[in-house]
Amino acid sequence: MADTHLAGAIEAILMVVDEPVAAADLATALDVPTEQVIDTLHALRDEYANPDRPRGFELREVDERWRIYSSRLYADAVGAFVVDGQSARLSQAALETLAVVAYRQPVTRGQVSQVRGVNVDSVMKTLAARGLVTEVGEVAGALQYGTTTEFLERMGLGSLDELPELAPYLPDLADIDGEGR
Repeated sequence: MADTHLAGAIEAILMVVDEPVAAADLATALDVPTEQVIDTLHALRDEYANPDRPRGFELREVDERWRIYSSRLYADAVGAFVVDGQSARLSQAALETLAVVAYRQPVTRGQVSQVRGVNVDSVMKTLAARGLVTEVGEVAGALQYGTTTEFLERMGLGSLDELPELAPYLPDLADIDGEGR
């Protein structure tokens, strides 16, 4: 497949996907080597990021998957058009709960409640309904939660490794469970 045709095909697919897509999945769909797709994705990302010609969109890799997003440069304009009045903002309680989950995952609702000092059942349901947290396992009969790819996308992160340092200020889960005493 010619480079310009491959780039166009990748762009077309990325314009219609609902979630980020792996380079290997693109390669399979387009019947080309994965490495060629990765090279094309990097070239497209760099082309879109050209500061001499700012665009309203950018190509980002999130958790080793690719998707076209609106440019961070125009977040205010997008927010004014799409977000204002159409989606409620997260409450302070939801933001605090989400932070505990993000930094301490996998974590149970009970552990989050102990960190926050309040019951978080309804807040966790809200975060799950918004696709920001999900069940990731079970320990001693209690469901464990972690953040989702949607969380990474909304935070503009490629992975959890990009979270700012905050974890040292949170108590260890062993201390919360009473095991550290």
